[in-house]
Amino acid sequence: MSRHAGRRCLPLTSFLIVLTFPPPSIRPPQHRPRAQKLGIVFGCITFALTVTAVLTLLTLGGTWKRIEEQTRSGESATAPDSITQRKRRALLLERLLEARDRMMKINYPSNENRSTGRAKFTPLTNMLMTSAPEDENAAPAEFTESYKSAYRRCQDKPGGAILGGRPNHRFEAYARAFAGCGVHTSLTYRWSYARMYETMAGKSYESDERFQKLFQRSPTAIVGASCRLEPLDSDMHLKELWSITSGDSCNEHKAYNPDEVWGFLNCGPFKQINDMLESEVFQLQSHSAAFAVVDMTTDRVLGAVHLTKDDPKNLNVQMELPIVKPSSEGTVQQLEACFLLLDRLFAFGYRRIQMCVDLQDVRGKRLPNRLGFTQEGQIPKHMIVKEANRDSLIYGMLNSDWDKGARKVLFRKIHGPAAMTADARLVAKEEAAYEQEQEMKESKHK
Repeated sequence: MSRHAGRRCLPLTSFLIVLTFPPPSIRPPQHRPRAQKLGIVFGCITFALTVTAVLTLLTLGGTWKRIEEQTRSGESATAPDSITQRKRRALLLERLLEARDRMMKINYPSNENRSTGRAKFTPLTNMLMTSAPEDENAAPAEFTESYKSAYRRCQDKPGGAILGGRPNHRFEAYARAFAGCGVHTSLTYRWSYARMYETMAGKSYESDERFQKLFQRSPTAIVGASCRLEPLDSDMHLKELWSITSGDSCNEHKAYNPDEVWGFLNCGPFKQINDMLESEVFQLQSHSAAFAVVDMTTDRVLGAVHLTKDDPKNLNVQMELPIVKPSSEGTVQQLEACFLLLDRLFAFGYRRIQMCVDLQDVRGKRLPNRLGFTQEGQIPKHMIVKEANRDSLIYGMLNSDWDKGARKVLFRKIHGPAAMTADARLVAKEEAAYEQEQEMKESKHK
């Protein structure tokens, strides 16, 4: 059988050889087309150069030397096994390990080391809210030092024109925003947040007065251009949140089916306001946090956004879909509320933020995609919601995704390309000034 197979292959092989190198009897060499001659020459040259390049790279890269060393030491030159690969995995950066240890102590304090934040909020909420001293005369030393250094930096390079008669208004706005981010967030985040805050507060006399009053009324809020996040407080937000999510007509909005808000959630709709107070919307577990989404123009509550499954040991946390009235879905306020939380979470050192959405929630599945999350998988029979099965879609956002482009894309969606360019320019100036300061400090110590 092999003999017959060889006979069948012989004519084809002979044909290819004759086609490439025809014998003199068929086509004398001097009568070959010039293109064919050049093709043969360039083919030989390319082959020679390729072999030379490969051998050169192997030599310069130390491949032969490593093979020789492995032969002497007896180490296998083949691909390592899974245990060896596990031992070779890159270790985390020091700042991430420090963030993990710090957040473990802050978010899950022992009996001997209780968190000193505002007792009415969970430790995670306390950590994320903007820092503001309850007594200006007894502010923490780190807050005071951060405030003073930021104030001086803004004096040297304010982000815009100074209002007449108010020479310090930009410096004060920048300093309280920069210091309010806390000393444990990344410098890049503090520069960006403080410059944006300064720009919004310094537009006019009216905006300056408004932001000063806002700071006095709600100093712990995370402030954006279209909305702000205030730690969810039953005294401040319960009544309005219940009104806008009950389905009844409210303000300028008509009545609607409350299942549009609560249909895919584990709780609600609530017939009475006290039912919402006793629900998981306000009764948070220790690994959760909650913020009210408040419109910056009208000061009305638009909804609430929750964080759950806080896992600082692995630097992971889950962000739930914001609870908002139907007319607020897909708005810039909803996007910015999520952006403000994502930006601060990554600034504190979280490496992965997850969103979990009901497979049948068509409108809910749009938000993770708009925010730049990646769909990672589907979990069948994941939960029992209102005595029925729920299959879930899992979306994830990594800190590397955020730093390498997701933040810029979302920032542009919310604020526009001009603001994105200005933000990048101001942060670059801050970084250059900071590096200059560090060089001057080092030269003084030498």
